[in-house]
Amino acid sequence: MNREELKKLLYEKYFVPIERDEGNYIGVEIEMPVVRLSGDATDYEVCKRAAGKFRQEFGFEPVGYDRFGECYSATEPDTGDNLSFDCSYNNMEFSFGREKTIFPLKERFERYILFLNRVLEEENHIVTGIGINPGHHVNRKDFLPVPRYQMLEGFLLRGRDWKYPMYMHPFYDFATYASASQVQLDVKSDRLIETVRAFSMVEPVKAVLFANSWMEEEPDLLCSRDLFWENSTHGINPHNIGAYEQIPETREEFLDYILRTSIFCTERDGHYLHFKPVPIVEYFERDTIEAEYYDRGVYHPYRFKPEESDLKYLRTYKFEDLTYRGTIEFRSCCNQPFYDAFCVVAFHLGLMDKTGPLLELLQNDYSIYHHGYSTAELRRILNRREWPEFIDRKGLRMLCHDTVELAEEGLKERGFGEEVFLSGLKERALTLVSPAREMVEALSAGKTVNDFVYRYSSLTP
Repeated sequence: MNREELKKLLYEKYFVPIERDEGNYIGVEIEMPVVRLSGDATDYEVCKRAAGKFRQEFGFEPVGYDRFGECYSATEPDTGDNLSFDCSYNNMEFSFGREKTIFPLKERFERYILFLNRVLEEENHIVTGIGINPGHHVNRKDFLPVPRYQMLEGFLLRGRDWKYPMYMHPFYDFATYASASQVQLDVKSDRLIETVRAFSMVEPVKAVLFANSWMEEEPDLLCSRDLFWENSTHGINPHNIGAYEQIPETREEFLDYILRTSIFCTERDGHYLHFKPVPIVEYFERDTIEAEYYDRGVYHPYRFKPEESDLKYLRTYKFEDLTYRGTIEFRSCCNQPFYDAFCVVAFHLGLMDKTGPLLELLQNDYSIYHHGYSTAELRRILNRREWPEFIDRKGLRMLCHDTVELAEEGLKERGFGEEVFLSGLKERALTLVSPAREMVEALSAGKTVNDFVYRYSSLTP
């Protein structure tokens, strides 16, 4: 396959679906750690029993089984809502069927959480709105015995062996205890580039508002989530993860960017293979790929020839990720306290039709911008507990306030009353206190982790 043929296929995969105007739908995924309240390791059997009772209560039908015949994924046929275990039995995830407003999602989420936590607390467990499982240091770290997750486990563990001129963190099993809040929104074709540019530039503000993955092992990071992805095997090619160091300015530039993202997995003969990441523009120039599959602690070598069908396995994890569905997936936010679970989607939804004013606001900001740092660098700086002196705190408060106010304006124009979901963000903008900052400061003052496990599991502040 030559370069032009590849560009055509990538255009058809990522850009053609945007041309289909199917309306402004909302997709939401919320991952949640399951915590054992005694401080001991999460009991997988308790998690499985709770999921089984949940399926029976709400009519969710099994759609995925692990190697031992355990159901790890189930869907409610009418709404399309799915309950699954994400990467491990320590982490539950709700993937909601698409809706046009936030309110039905919130109503179902609250019913689901009330039931789940009633069942879990009977066995001294709970699901909570923290982006790192507080029991990660004692929990089992085995990935779900499912081909895709076993591939992911083997790929991440290769961070111990593959040598690259980059820092590789030691948290190779982070996928078993990191929980995110992700949003998919339809994007209008004529505003694709403006949307990517605006939301890329607002990432430093999101670090201030949404950080919620602090852990003792990295005490100065309020959002460990970025570190996990950027300094793992996923980040070997920085085009696959995080913020855009160079934000695309045209569709052609965007397509060239995608050409230089890397593929790292595919399937052959019933095996889910992984291999050292290869930029997709180089992948089809190779006669064979040296791969392997990981099974029960053992790597098995496998050599194969690239095929056009492998393109469906091209996966990236950008903060603003263009998908084959014609949507943009926003991936940079941690799981939030349950009483603010939908502030993430409200923030992005409100700004979707305000990208012009948002760009103007950010380009004219001097509280963080115009000091010689890129958007990606600013995101890393503001993810930390301590900020450098050049950060103008008063100006940053105003920037956060104005950004949330712009999102509120966008939601009001939608006319559904969804601006109520921004109330918590308004307070965060004024105080510059994210959930992680609130928690770590309280821990320093003598509060316990369980105080926040309970507090962030509550549906009311």
